[in-house]
Amino acid sequence: MKPATLESGNAIPLLQTLGIRLTEIGDAFAVMEVEVGPAHLNYFGGAHGGLIATLVDTVCFFPRPLLPAGRKVTTTNLNVNYVRGAEPGEKLVARSEILHLGRRTVSLAVRVVNGEGRLVAHGTATLQVISPPGQG
Repeated sequence: MKPATLESGNAIPLLQTLGIRLTEIGDAFAVMEVEVGPAHLNYFGGAHGGLIATLVDTVCFFPRPLLPAGRKVTTTNLNVNYVRGAEPGEKLVARSEILHLGRRTVSLAVRVVNGEGRLVAHGTATLQVISPPGQG
């Protein structure tokens, strides 16, 4: 599998459709952001939980040891806790952090904050390693 970069991560069609941008790939973390727009709204006029869940899930794939290293992974468990709503025009920033990187599984924690740094959601994810770097 070809290692991921900021450019290839930002070329993912779903992320382009939703306006989600991969902004940072770190040694054990990654950062994505999105500005809540009209296409992201739920029935009540706030950010749809699916947008936030997509942020939490997708940002987990991009710490350097995972897709950027060419390690092929897939989500086996995703848990999202919503703390407060997000309104149109708000910028949401999601940051994943690797808690455990094993041969078969990866555990991560994620925080999603708004432009004021207030917690909007937090979650955890478990990824299954399908193939190690260079074998995908």
